[in-house]
Amino acid sequence: MLLDDLDSHSLRVVRAIADHGSITRAAESLGYSQPAISQHLRRLEARIGMPLVARAGRGVRLTEAGRVLARHARAVTTALDAAAGELADLRGLRTGRVRLAGFPSASSSLVPRLLNTMEAEHPGVRITYLEAEPPEAVAAVRDQTADLAITFSYPGDRVDPHRESARGLAVVPLWKDEMLVALRADHPLAAGERVDLAELASAAWIGGCPRCRGHLLELTDACGYAPRIAYETDNFIAVLRMVAEGVGVALLPALAVGSAGAVEGVVLRPTANRDHRTINLVAATGSDAVPAIAATADVLLTLDGAPWGLSAL
Repeated sequence: MLLDDLDSHSLRVVRAIADHGSITRAAESLGYSQPAISQHLRRLEARIGMPLVARAGRGVRLTEAGRVLARHARAVTTALDAAAGELADLRGLRTGRVRLAGFPSASSSLVPRLLNTMEAEHPGVRITYLEAEPPEAVAAVRDQTADLAITFSYPGDRVDPHRESARGLAVVPLWKDEMLVALRADHPLAAGERVDLAELASAAWIGGCPRCRGHLLELTDACGYAPRIAYETDNFIAVLRMVAEGVGVALLPALAVGSAGAVEGVVLRPTANRDHRTINLVAATGSDAVPAIAATADVLLTLDGAPWGLSAL
């Protein structure tokens, strides 16, 4: 097989099949018809003399030869996109595609504002969005199925995905997202400006997402007790309504509270230590050479987070 047997379009086809596990979905992602992709794939297999895909149920899987091409395709197509992006930037264009991942409470707060601003300032840039918790979002950037990820991290988190799993990626801290104690309005501690978690040792707690519960355990451990978690739910609105009914107290990030909206009968107070989590932007190293990615990151950096209790680092 000669190097001339390969071309960038062929590599993009194989990469799309690897990413989507289906010729039909690969065709949709590339903007081609399914027959066109199938024909191109057959011609490529004929040129290299090896099959690249095999049937797997209703989808397809890559053969060993296909996996080799897909692995190299990621590096080659990323480099080509960077080169094309720089040339487009020289021509004064703002076109391209950005694949963004973010955690749930960012989906209903930061992401809509980002999309609206990008549409106004860079209408030629197409953004696709995947909702994912930080470990999965970091993995998506590392595996090159996402270009940017909005994530969060807690101080002292023993399983922080921004450590070992983010090796080789660029992690930029954006804001501090303050932790708030949610109390029923008639709770004795609701009258104060801040809440000392040590005073809630006997309270029933409503636990949030697994990583939020882990952070709660670390904070209360520092206060000398293990919280009695009576209920668990990832639904922030449900947490606040349960607090309003007096079944427990909760510790929630301000961004999550802002995305859920105000609930009557619930008072929110910062902790005595002003505990917080950090909102991060994760990207592949060097991806800022692609103008569409750089423009998206720049817009995200300029968003005003104040309405959700975010503050500059």
